[in-house]
Amino acid sequence: MRIAIGADHAGFALKERLRAKLAAKGHEVADFGTHSADSVDYPDFAAAVAQDVAEGKYDRGILVCWTGIGMSIAANKVQGARAAYGANADEVRLTRQHNDANILTLGSKYMEEHLAEELVEIFLHTDFLGGRHTRRLDKIRDLEKGGNS
Repeated sequence: MRIAIGADHAGFALKERLRAKLAAKGHEVADFGTHSADSVDYPDFAAAVAQDVAEGKYDRGILVCWTGIGMSIAANKVQGARAAYGANADEVRLTRQHNDANILTLGSKYMEEHLAEELVEIFLHTDFLGGRHTRRLDKIRDLEKGGNS
């Protein structure tokens, strides 16, 4: 799978560990930065990952910041990005099955590495269910275009 990954300074260490694990499992991983723990602005990395995922250059995206929330908010400003914050296995599974999320955001402050790895695996290996959920995604796409569904 082609995966775009990015983080701000607060998510840098966790991003590095996830990137290495994903590459070791044979995934094509593009690292959008940051490349150090020096302070940076998370919207820059969220936008870069979200744009390329929305354009189909990558199958999925993973973003890491202190809480995961800022990255989610910023990434969702990009049309076609469906970024979802995930803190537990059920949330991550459902956001793939029901929302066809294409970007997972994680909070490094609240998450140990083993849990982050588990959530990423669920995110990458859970399929969208389609059916009634497709109708709902169509309504989200309408909202992105300025419609009211």
